[in-house]
Amino acid sequence: MDVTEHLLNEELAEGVLTLSLNAHETGNALDLAMTEALSGALERANAIPGLRCVLLRSTGRHFCTGGNVKDMDSGSDLMHGGTAEVRDRLRLGLHRLTRALRALEVPSIAAVNGAAVGAGFDITLMCDLRIAGEHARFAESFLRLGLVSGIGGAWFLTRLVGPAKAMELTLTSEFFDASTALELGVVSRVVPDDRLDDEARALAARIAAGPPTATRMATQLVRQSAELSLPAALEQAAALQALLLSGAEHKELVHRFLADRSASR
Repeated sequence: MDVTEHLLNEELAEGVLTLSLNAHETGNALDLAMTEALSGALERANAIPGLRCVLLRSTGRHFCTGGNVKDMDSGSDLMHGGTAEVRDRLRLGLHRLTRALRALEVPSIAAVNGAAVGAGFDITLMCDLRIAGEHARFAESFLRLGLVSGIGGAWFLTRLVGPAKAMELTLTSEFFDASTALELGVVSRVVPDDRLDDEARALAARIAAGPPTATRMATQLVRQSAELSLPAALEQAAALQALLLSGAEHKELVHRFLADRSASR
């Protein structure tokens, strides 16, 4: 058995890959072992036949409490060694997780319970959609420990809430609740804590029921829209639309739509 296997539960059902963080004793802290487990699962995901959606959740009290503060204090795990060693560990280890989430060909959903702070908050920002339990808490909390986000959180947060609000959340390191996250657009919906899993799985199932090729292309189009100029975005949209218009998936859905409309008359 892989030494990281107990840190992450994997479940594949009806096109949805559910990845459950499972290190309760550390609050699902993002140490090197957790990073390796989660990165590996995400990197393998694109090769899964029939994959339609990835759901990231937690089996414990918290989604992810960020880096392991005890490791920081002892200078172990990620923090072991000198500056150059730590930088390379970030680039080759933790950045692997950022790249793996960004490289997913299917939509990703974070179901956030409890705390999602520091690097844990950043992980949620890397997902395409976020749904929160009513008692979830968030914070870009790095300055509390004299740090900055080392895995790309500033890039994602700025694009999500705008530069001014991202700067405020970063420089104050303030915690905010699920209702504030909804107002900011950090999450798309807030549900009762005891309904979080059901609602997140239902959302994943709804996405998984969509046309697979068009869903993947739509995901890429929306992800990249914030990075492209309008002319480049129009070129990409035209190229993807042309592929879809020429494909069997689109034609089948058009025929089904017309048949359903005819039958309802």
